[in-house]
Amino acid sequence: MAKKRIRIDMEDSDGARYDIKLEGNVTREKVLKIFEMMDLMNIEEEQEPTNMDSIGSKIWHIVDKFFPMGKFTSTNILEKYEDEYNEPVKLSIISTYLSRFSTKGRIDRARTGREWTYQAIKVGQKQQ
Repeated sequence: MAKKRIRIDMEDSDGARYDIKLEGNVTREKVLKIFEMMDLMNIEEEQEPTNMDSIGSKIWHIVDKFFPMGKFTSTNILEKYEDEYNEPVKLSIISTYLSRFSTKGRIDRARTGREWTYQAIKVGQKQQ
């Protein structure tokens, strides 16, 4: 299994910069602890200007806008994508991006019957 590596660069409201690197056996719980630490230090996630040039950014926008808390499938994303951007996209492309988001720790992915269901991971979300 490949070594996982995560790097988080932050800046607080006072201008102090923080660089955090996680390498090796990086688990969801460890990443959530980092976000809890950020919350304790009152470091907010910087909202980057949304770049809607790529399909991946458009798919993430759909996830963030329509499914911030609930579960969804790739088919749900396909329907919302076509409604929102009025352009066709293949289901396989959406599935690929959702799989990548899962690998990066942005969403949870679980097998439900014959399909995958997803749920966005938010900074304040606690592991139960």
